[in-house]
Amino acid sequence: MSETVNAVPGLRAAKVVETEEKILQAASDLFLERGYAATTLTDVAAAARVAARTVYVRFGTKAALLKRVIDVAIVGDTAPIDVVSRDPFQTSLTAPTAAERVAALARSTRDIMDRAGALFAVGHDAAAVEPEIAAAEQAGREGSRDAVRMFWIQMDRDGLLPVGSDADWLAETTAFLIGADSYRLMTQVHSWSVDTYEAWLRKTLSRLILASAAPVGRAVR
Repeated sequence: MSETVNAVPGLRAAKVVETEEKILQAASDLFLERGYAATTLTDVAAAARVAARTVYVRFGTKAALLKRVIDVAIVGDTAPIDVVSRDPFQTSLTAPTAAERVAALARSTRDIMDRAGALFAVGHDAAAVEPEIAAAEQAGREGSRDAVRMFWIQMDRDGLLPVGSDADWLAETTAFLIGADSYRLMTQVHSWSVDTYEAWLRKTLSRLILASAAPVGRAVR
């Protein structure tokens, strides 16, 4: 009897997660297909085959729903674990060589952009009319900057950067390179694939390591 009672909360929790995932997938599809302005919470509910009230109660506003959709796309699931705590980024902090760490960061960034890049574009458009989305977009930029600063500081602490390297410059430059705006430029304007983007990022970050230790005014080739 006790096992049955204990199982009920677990079943309910699983049902909540399942419902959220259905809503998020429906919302993601509609945002990408129609854009932010043309998508309504009622449309999302219909596509997810849940009651409209379920969507309103769970998310409240369309802006909150888009924010959640993007957050989940960034990490790949609904588990409450941020990007820097997950294995791909942790590998970029702990791999034995600088080349392996750069490759891990490039792959991690590529995977994030592959999952969320198009949604970032939807969010960028929505930010013009939704202060909540604009704030989230800025917080995302700052979070990326902090993550790459952690990456380069750890590389420096582990003795994997040339003597005299400027970790702060590396962090600021890398934050620009891996930003959603840069990814959007590369893929939409220059028609790069995510594989091309990853290869470019890996090569560019490797060259930045050398550039970071070069005296000012001397060209790095």
